[in-house]
Amino acid sequence: MPINYVLLVSRQGKTRLAKWFTTLNPKEKTKIIKDVTQLVLARRTKMCNFLEYKDTKVIYRRYASLYFITGVGLQDNELLTLEVIHRYVEVLDRYFGNVCELDLIFNFQRAYFILDELLIAGEMQESSKVTVLQAIHDQDAQEVEEANEEKGK
Repeated sequence: MPINYVLLVSRQGKTRLAKWFTTLNPKEKTKIIKDVTQLVLARRTKMCNFLEYKDTKVIYRRYASLYFITGVGLQDNELLTLEVIHRYVEVLDRYFGNVCELDLIFNFQRAYFILDELLIAGEMQESSKVTVLQAIHDQDAQEVEEANEEKGK
């Protein structure tokens, strides 16, 4: 069940995070982001969260003011992908304490770190929220330690 890409898009259509697990040139990426964003934003809230775009399935979920969008192969399980999206949101919520769009704007590197702990090459690496959060907190502690060493020099 490899995920091709993960996009976080605001209701206004601004891309807040884009993580690609397939190799595409920048022009193709830009076109996919533009097309998929338009398709998702044009849908009503009661409509299905799955749609097809070219040779992929687009699976999305809206949380507050953000759309979490993934692109997967046509044969992949939609519900499993929705669960991956939900797991990512749960971990973001625990880390930031009720995550909002501004958290992702000002701490985008943390959002990428968390996504990297959950997914590798588009596949679920770690399903345990506790393990992912521990890795991120360890990373934070290491950054603080390195910053303190820099001040000491």
